[in-house]
Amino acid sequence: MHPRAGQQALEEDLVDVDALLDAYYDLHPDATDPDQAVAFGTSGHRGSSLDTAFNEDHIAATTQAIVEYRAAQGIRGPLFIGRDTHALSRPAFDTALEVLVGNDVAVQVDSLDGYTPTPAVSHAILVHNRGRAANDPGRADGIVVTPSHNPPRDGGFKYNPPHGGPANTDATGWIADRANQLLKDGLRGVRRHGRQKALQDAGRYDYLHTYVKDLPSVVDIEAIRRAGVRIGADPLGGAAVDYWAEIGEMHDLDLTVVNPEVDPRWSFMTLDRDGKIRMDCSSPWAMASLLEKRDEYDIATGNDADADRHGIVTPDGGLMNANHYLATAIRYLFAHRPDWPATAKVGKTVVSSSLIDRVVGSLGRELFEVPVGFKWFVPGLIDSSVGFGGEESAGASFLRRDGSVWTTDKDGIILALLASEILAVTGRSPSTLHQELVEEFGASAYARTDAPADRAQKAKLKALSPEQVTASELAGEPITAAITEAPSGGAIGGLKVSTESAWFAARPSGTEDIYKIYAESFRGDEHLAQVQEAAKSLVDGVLAND
Repeated sequence: MHPRAGQQALEEDLVDVDALLDAYYDLHPDATDPDQAVAFGTSGHRGSSLDTAFNEDHIAATTQAIVEYRAAQGIRGPLFIGRDTHALSRPAFDTALEVLVGNDVAVQVDSLDGYTPTPAVSHAILVHNRGRAANDPGRADGIVVTPSHNPPRDGGFKYNPPHGGPANTDATGWIADRANQLLKDGLRGVRRHGRQKALQDAGRYDYLHTYVKDLPSVVDIEAIRRAGVRIGADPLGGAAVDYWAEIGEMHDLDLTVVNPEVDPRWSFMTLDRDGKIRMDCSSPWAMASLLEKRDEYDIATGNDADADRHGIVTPDGGLMNANHYLATAIRYLFAHRPDWPATAKVGKTVVSSSLIDRVVGSLGRELFEVPVGFKWFVPGLIDSSVGFGGEESAGASFLRRDGSVWTTDKDGIILALLASEILAVTGRSPSTLHQELVEEFGASAYARTDAPADRAQKAKLKALSPEQVTASELAGEPITAAITEAPSGGAIGGLKVSTESAWFAARPSGTEDIYKIYAESFRGDEHLAQVQEAAKSLVDGVLAND
């Protein structure tokens, strides 16, 4: 851990915004270099202009590729575009707008020229497409310019097709390939207008009020207001800043925007575990400032830069572990949404806590366990066959109160509001309710660690088969399962090994030379450490073999 983790950022920790912006326009990528090519991970193309990984050429080429992709798919409706508060988001937004308007796409920008959370873009797409057939040419899609919780030096760019959620690998693969071809061709196939004409010709959409006005359809806002829950909402300098202010005002809630400051350097943040500035609302180090104020509110919440993640802070429990809150939210929602389909499943990723499995079993519901990536929940949320979909990284969404789709991308705002609904309706905090789950199902120790891995080793890990695991035990327990595909289908992109009371999963990082080990034990922290050590030894042994 970094010696200043959880402490206020100093001047030397801050990014040089001018250098970042200059590099965006001045540096030109070599598309034959994998580190400089367009590459979509689970949440779009990300990188820093300083590394020639997120520059004007990347965005112009990627936007042109999206234009061509949507045309090939018969999508001729509006394209909703939003951006977060990262320094690179504004220039990337401008570049994308110039290309979209240059290709005669009916692009919709925020009517207030404000920041737009990811869930507000997903919501806008779904509202427009409601009742439209799958082949209707008037369908809408969208782009969100955000690297999510990544450090201030990064930029991000992701595409959401007409289903409103993250694009699948078929779409992103096609878009990346075409974008890289355009880069190699010197952008000769890119059509674009100047900035002034692009801004003049773009359509306007009121993302903020449309989204905030619709919130009572998904969260019991009236119960929160009636109970007088004192809410402290910290946008962490992100796109939700004006949304939280409007939520409090429009719905007459006792809500304080804890820190309304927006600064592309994030100078007000406390450093994360590794000493970096990272807007990770599930990290106690990044959330240290809000934790100091936890006694001032009944419920305090945080969001990351594009508000697709949530952090829940209570006076009695502090910052809740993301898995603990997901399990608590699932137990509450499936007991307090009588209009949801009786067959609606509970969605979780393979690296989320097994506490969720135990809660789902007690509810008599079916578990829908998928690989990492929110895109796997999209079809189920669309047709209401999945009531809730959540990831261990504090990202989730759920159905409207009437059982219809709300968003098909992660929504940190409704998960934050749900914590207040839980308190208002039950009279108990989410952390108290989690303790009741512990008494019923046992306490789990959960952690994620990283280990070094080069490009070749990461490729080897991604291509593992269960037969390559020759060990019969894990941390003193017989191995009961070794899988490389999720129970509900789809390749994990790594390996998951389970025993009766513990498991680990190892997956390569898409952006760094590391692999990630997720592990959990229902036998305590000491056993978890043994699982982590055994996992590292097992995976390292597999990677060492030719």
